[in-house]
Amino acid sequence: MGKIILENIKLFGYHGCIPEESSIGSYYRVNIEVELDFYQASISDDLSKTIDYVHLYRIVKEEMAINSKLLEHLAHRIIQRINKIDLVQSTRIKICKENHPLKNNVDKICVILNG
Repeated sequence: MGKIILENIKLFGYHGCIPEESSIGSYYRVNIEVELDFYQASISDDLSKTIDYVHLYRIVKEEMAINSKLLEHLAHRIIQRINKIDLVQSTRIKICKENHPLKNNVDKICVILNG
């Protein structure tokens, strides 16, 4: 078993329950960990035996472009898409909103979901 990890993907999106969040938008940081067996890729040096991290990034970017009220919902959608990839055993995602209503008191708001 192994993991492919994409850390600190920075994307802009329009997620939130407050009207300003869905009209002004915010920057988000996304981390994903995908667990899979990439033993065959490690000995063959063959991309088809693993998961292309560019494909993982594209999934995150496409889902971030679809507005959600809740980060939990957004995280669930991303995990559902990633888990449809044949080699995936499990996925963990962390999404952090950088510009949020509690800005003066809280650095960032994050959700973590395992699937």
